[in-house]
Amino acid sequence: MFSLNVRDHFMIAHSFQGEVFGPAQKLHGATYVVDATFRRPELDDDGLVVDIGRAAEELKTILAELNYRNLDDEPTFEGRNTTTEFLAHEIFRRLARSVEAGRLGKGARGLTSIQVRLSESHVAWASYEGEL
Repeated sequence: MFSLNVRDHFMIAHSFQGEVFGPAQKLHGATYVVDATFRRPELDDDGLVVDIGRAAEELKTILAELNYRNLDDEPTFEGRNTTTEFLAHEIFRRLARSVEAGRLGKGARGLTSIQVRLSESHVAWASYEGEL
């Protein structure tokens, strides 16, 4: 299996509902480093997993929709705990839509999966991987 990874980051504010979250029930900030890993069993005709420039730009565009936002105020996330795991899945969904829409180029149609990993620090992260 071949893979290609691009990295970016974004900053948000949010709070959580539920005693399990302890002090994180109050409004707090987070800065995430995001790794998006694209996978496929065979390289495309150009010898690529996916165009690295297009992948990086699309990730940047998706993260710009979340960056510097208080996610508690976003109608899309109303009633949801925007945990690291939840956000990894949300970014995956948006990247998958980008592949389907052709924004990563025709070669991206051969992708079989994407993994999105959000690192909260050098010792804690969460990820979501799904098939396309």
